[in-house]
Amino acid sequence: MKEAQMTIPHLFRCPISLDLFTDPVTLCTGQTYDRSSIEKWLAAGNLTCPVTMQKLHDPSLVPNHNLRHLIEQWRQMGHQFDPDYLTIIDPLVALKHNLESPEATFQEKLQILEKIRVLTEEIPSRNSFLLQIGFLPLLLQQLFERVDLEFSQEYVKFVEQGLCCVLSLLPFGELECLNMLKEESKLESFVVLFEHESVMIKQSLCHLVGVISSSSETRELGSMIGKDHRFLHRIVSLVQQNSKTSEAGIKAISALCCLESNREKLVQQGLINGLITYILNSERKERSLAAIAMARLEQLLGIERAKEALISNPNGVKAVVKMVFRVSDHEGSESAVNSLMMMCYESFQAREKAIVAGVLTQLLLLLQSQCSGRTKTKARTLLKLLRSKWVEEQ
Repeated sequence: MKEAQMTIPHLFRCPISLDLFTDPVTLCTGQTYDRSSIEKWLAAGNLTCPVTMQKLHDPSLVPNHNLRHLIEQWRQMGHQFDPDYLTIIDPLVALKHNLESPEATFQEKLQILEKIRVLTEEIPSRNSFLLQIGFLPLLLQQLFERVDLEFSQEYVKFVEQGLCCVLSLLPFGELECLNMLKEESKLESFVVLFEHESVMIKQSLCHLVGVISSSSETRELGSMIGKDHRFLHRIVSLVQQNSKTSEAGIKAISALCCLESNREKLVQQGLINGLITYILNSERKERSLAAIAMARLEQLLGIERAKEALISNPNGVKAVVKMVFRVSDHEGSESAVNSLMMMCYESFQAREKAIVAGVLTQLLLLLQSQCSGRTKTKARTLLKLLRSKWVEEQ
């Protein structure tokens, strides 16, 4: 039987041609169209989404691989579906339509997101269905299209829940739709939201930065975020606050440092002092990411300005020395030893500060510990360096 004679699920029909999708692509509004149909629409000079009539600030077409795969499955099965399929997908489509309605209030949108959270917790596979209907780009559009600067209680709760929903969907689908944040106005919205006092919003955006900076699909966006001085200033301040958001900040900074182009900018914004403060604060915590912070310090010391900032900080060398040996664990020890070698080789001031901070005792304790053989070898090398430099200076 020909496909034209079959009952095609409405989800599989292009809203423009009403035919079965052959190459489904999703716009920034979250609506999916067949590529040929939407390209004709755009070529005719139209600058809006055909279904929602929203202005397209970003005309990019993102392939909807999930929907395409589902259509292929449907065709292979002889145009038959599990009877429960429509009962699962239809409520999600209805919720999506309600969310994109211009008349929906933030309170109503929040209720929609809470319903979706309950539905996906009941059956995790519903997350893939949400991606198939273009829910993720729609939600990103809703969150970053514009910020309600009044920050009403309902709006803040909507943003908090919306970001949680985004983070829960990202593991199931393509990250490419995050590139809509490359648009200047949306990146500005991202920074404005990060500046708000909500702990949940800050933590969620830090997690999002980690995802963006760690993926090849969004590397350019990660580089753009790493050039935003306001954002960098805020995130460096975050790690110094000794609050429950500082760990999320360390993870985001660590991801940003994966991109070499971001490191110099982070150093310029005072990251060295921020990492030193975090490491010292971590002494009073049972669990921390001090080892990650130490690894980032080591990585940044390849920049001369970073080395100068660490040595000139009254607590800089002291913080690194403390990381050489910790009773709780040896994570960060190797990075600390490497960092001290980089500083002490050329700087008398660094050597003097390290000796005063007790580096010799720390190294001897490390050599008697159960740390790795490689770390012990580096500790011995540092001891020899300090001894030879001391002999030269006498």
